[in-house]
Amino acid sequence: MPRFSAFDGTLLAFHASGDGEPLVCVPGGPMQDSSYLGDLGGLDARRRLVLLDPRGTGESAVPEDPASYRCDRQVDDVEALRVHLGLERIDLLGHSAGTNVAVQYAQRRPERVRRLVLVTPSAFGVGVAVTPEDRLDLARLRRDEPWFPEAFGALEEVVATGTAGPGTREALEPFWHGRWDERAQALHAAQVARRDDALAAAFAAEGAFTPEETRRALADFDRPVLVVAGEVDLNSPPPAMREVAGIFPDARLVVQPAAGHYPWQDDPDAFVTTVEAFLS
Repeated sequence: MPRFSAFDGTLLAFHASGDGEPLVCVPGGPMQDSSYLGDLGGLDARRRLVLLDPRGTGESAVPEDPASYRCDRQVDDVEALRVHLGLERIDLLGHSAGTNVAVQYAQRRPERVRRLVLVTPSAFGVGVAVTPEDRLDLARLRRDEPWFPEAFGALEEVVATGTAGPGTREALEPFWHGRWDERAQALHAAQVARRDDALAAAFAAEGAFTPEETRRALADFDRPVLVVAGEVDLNSPPPAMREVAGIFPDARLVVQPAAGHYPWQDDPDAFVTTVEAFLS
């Protein structure tokens, strides 16, 4: 397993597959290892995927300082990986919460980014709000699904109370997938097994995000940006993703039809075609 030394000496791992130009990928969760990304729907047939296991996850070592789990601190891990790979500039992809790391890397080291791909990104780190009405309206598009009544009831409870316990979170899960089939359920089960709420809290600890500062910096980010949204993704609804794309001077938004939070699962061919066309 390839490893490299991070800014603080922590040994971090990455998984490489495929041929072609490298694409450095930061997983979400937050604080999930990269295994759930798989081959990103077959993108490794077009690109050499370099999937980072964030510190303390997967094959990466646990750091001595727990404060280093904070999102802004992990930006330096991406830079250490770039140096290890010997690349002057990188094509960088982030998924979900991992886009916070990718965006802050672009903020702090724009000269090291060639192209930036944000897949169903977290809007929190750039100060974009997702309204309860947007989530409810999007959820109603799934009213003909057999799981809808229980899931929509859980969503209404979250909107009313502002909290989601384990049972509620489980009931909501179908909304995160374009198809709640066996493959989606297997992906969810694997992620639940790896979930660590303490690490997720450390990732988002006080000081991790400075949305206004980030937006000001990204207004001058002159590299091409692709934002991939899922048409029915309750976590990252298309209206919010349109606003995220609007932060950048040179961004393209693609809303993948019938896709949820993991668009490479819902329609691999569409996802690969979109990302490869952009990177090319």
